Amino acid sequence: MMACASLASSLPWVFLCSPRPRASTPRPPHPFLRCSSATSDFSHHTGKLENLIAHVQNPSSNVSIDQLESQVPMTGGAYDFKGATTSLTNERLSSPKKVTLVRHGLSSWNNENRVQGSSNLSILTDIGVGQAEKCRDALTDISFDICFSSPISRAKSTAELIWHGRDKPLVFLHSLKEAHLFFLEGMTNADAKMKYPELYTTWREDPANFNVDGIYPVRKLWGTAREAWREILSSPGESFLVITHKSILRALICTALGLSPERFRAVDVNNGGISVFTFNRRGEAILQSLNMTAHMYSNHIYHY
Repeated sequence: MMACASLASSLPWVFLCSPRPRASTPRPPHPFLRCSSATSDFSHHTGKLENLIAHVQNPSSNVSIDQLESQVPMTGGAYDFKGATTSLTNERLSSPKKVTLVRHGLSSWNNENRVQGSSNLSILTDIGVGQAEKCRDALTDISFDICFSSPISRAKSTAELIWHGRDKPLVFLHSLKEAHLFFLEGMTNADAKMKYPELYTTWREDPANFNVDGIYPVRKLWGTAREAWREILSSPGESFLVITHKSILRALICTALGLSPERFRAVDVNNGGISVFTFNRRGEAILQSLNMTAHMYSNHIYHY
């Protein structure tokens, strides 16, 4: 007994005073951990995949490929992500597409820190010409079926430089024109802020609500971007080059990703920056790269 008392006195008090264990109460399984449901879902999609494989192996099957594609997830994930993306066309495309977006080179009004908008008075600078040539060299190994461009001077000149030496069509789309910014166009940012402080602050800090006489340029740009996507993606071919402006590029990127006009300034694209999207046959976009600029600082050539 003395030995037991001595041993007890040497043990930490937490062991001596630990409460008696309470009977455990069964906890309901987490919905993601219900094995029967997970097994059922897995079997469900495995069966659809097996149907697709069987169709490929036996093309004479009465089940159409369109029916099978509508059942099998398009994103390639282990779980069904149907509905995770939004179609930009609302109709099936003839084939998957790849679209490369490029912002025009440095313009005279970029250099002078002026509000550009849809004005055609801002032209490509010598630096901008060099940036366009760097884009051309960086994309030399990429095959394109069509080049689409804004018809506004700074983008048009960039497109003509990048497309030089290629024999495929160069198409100018009005839906790729820059947002119209009314009387702010041509003003330096400093002057616009001084003369129209409230309006300019809204443009910079709350662009989705920037309006002149009830016209909301950024919200309107979202509709223009969707129109441009429909025109581009419905064109024959599988690989397209698009040359345009910063604001419409923001709208193109955001609409492809399902983002609202409130996210306008969440995306930035440098002069000569390159972004790449792929689209499945449903017209659903996947962003592959955003604002690549390695070619601006080196002789980098892209392969994708």
